[in-house]
Amino acid sequence: MPEKNQPFALFSVSDKTGILAFAKQLISLGFTIISTGGTAQHLRDGGVDVLPVSDITGIEELFDGRVKTLHPYIHGALLADRSNPGHRKQLEQLDLPDIQLVVVNLYPFTSVISNDSPWDQAIENIDIGGPAMIRAAAKNHHSITVVTDPGDFSRVYETLTATSPGATDDTGLLSLRRELALKAFQHTADYDAAIVRFFEAKQSAAPSNKPAAKNAELPQLPPQFDLTLMQDQQLRYGENPHQHAALYKNHADPAFGGMEQLHGKELSYNNIVDLDAALELIWEFERPAATIIKHTNPAGCSHADSLENAYIWALQADPISAFGGIVALNRTVNSALAHRMNEHFFEIIAAPDFEPDALEILQQKANIRLIRWKHPTQPRLALRATSLGILAQTPDPRITLATHGLQIPTRRGPTDTELEDLQFAWKVCKHVKSNAIVLANKGRTIGVGAGQMSRVDSVELAIKKCASSPAGSVMASDAFFPFRDGIDAAARAGIRAIIQPGGSKRDPEVIAACDAQNIAMIFTGRRHFRH
Repeated sequence: MPEKNQPFALFSVSDKTGILAFAKQLISLGFTIISTGGTAQHLRDGGVDVLPVSDITGIEELFDGRVKTLHPYIHGALLADRSNPGHRKQLEQLDLPDIQLVVVNLYPFTSVISNDSPWDQAIENIDIGGPAMIRAAAKNHHSITVVTDPGDFSRVYETLTATSPGATDDTGLLSLRRELALKAFQHTADYDAAIVRFFEAKQSAAPSNKPAAKNAELPQLPPQFDLTLMQDQQLRYGENPHQHAALYKNHADPAFGGMEQLHGKELSYNNIVDLDAALELIWEFERPAATIIKHTNPAGCSHADSLENAYIWALQADPISAFGGIVALNRTVNSALAHRMNEHFFEIIAAPDFEPDALEILQQKANIRLIRWKHPTQPRLALRATSLGILAQTPDPRITLATHGLQIPTRRGPTDTELEDLQFAWKVCKHVKSNAIVLANKGRTIGVGAGQMSRVDSVELAIKKCASSPAGSVMASDAFFPFRDGIDAAARAGIRAIIQPGGSKRDPEVIAACDAQNIAMIFTGRRHFRH
């Protein structure tokens, strides 16, 4: 048994990156390593002498390993305040080791457990001793250095090398200990949040004995939820250059998709917001599709027999507004399409992949951001911060209109061609800021009216924005028409069919206006406001 008055380091890690080299560095500084289980064996295999935890506690592991470090001799050594003479005296009386450094990290719960894992498997993967050691050492950081991130090993070694032995009040060491204590509490908070999410998912899937809510057909939001997010990247600036911004995410959370920047300058806050709007729209389509987003609204969108045609038609919808926009596509970009896109100025081009030749062509422009995206595997709650609190809502699901479920209140029903364009326009309209109107023809948008305070203004704006004649096109409205004026404006422009939710007290007036002008109309029964 080593002398109890020499420094000890307690090791128990799941991520063993760099652990062997770090242990050897600590030994060179006079530390004795205490460890248990797989970590101890890994260190021994690397030639490091390890003191078993059982030599400190006097007992072997209990209950199939559920109890190893949960012992007053371990936690007494972790929690004793070295600046308190009474604590130091008790340490000496109990002959406890002077643990000055704790190296513990935990399996991210979501890496070993999914929402469909059985309860028993999940329960056995909940670590108790590890979080207890981390929290004890972090609480007592004035006396103990706690390391949960292998990326901090070199800084800890350099700081310890420059610190006098036994000096707990060294400014550099204490500053580092406080920084690492914060990371330690973040580490255990993230771990606990993952367990909470698992329990929430299991509970929401289980039959409930609670009385049905007023809106029983809608998914129920949890009474409490925690966000544990790490900074993913600093952004160039916020909505304006004088504002700071960063992107935060949890890489283990399947509700967050992947984004790899292949080229170009740093992203800004607005870039991320517009990119999100572009991806949410492009993910609506099965056929090759392209959209060009400007200030979160589609300047143009199309689906076609080829990705190149989809891009050409999306650009033709509003080439002026497309300047400086964001292009999103749902197929791999080839060299022919890359040449076409290089003829215009875009802030971002986002696609699931780029052929090597296409990437080389697009990289000729130094600043354009090229993004390879990966679709999230689970839906996410939509959150928005307000001065009154955080708003949360379930996502507006992907549109899959079944033709047999649509109501046709007008005398004339849509033709097959009109029906196809109506369904396309309805998908796009969902992603336009309210009040939203979309005109479409032959699988492409030809006019978009967004964000107006009255619906008839959105209709007239969409008609005005048309790059070609609106005659013969179809129209989608994200909410019902409160008056017939929007229908009359559409009729004057030659629009032949309309899709909208319906539900206004003036629906009979709106239907009569359509019938008088031989316009077909569909009621979907579902609104798609986007504020």
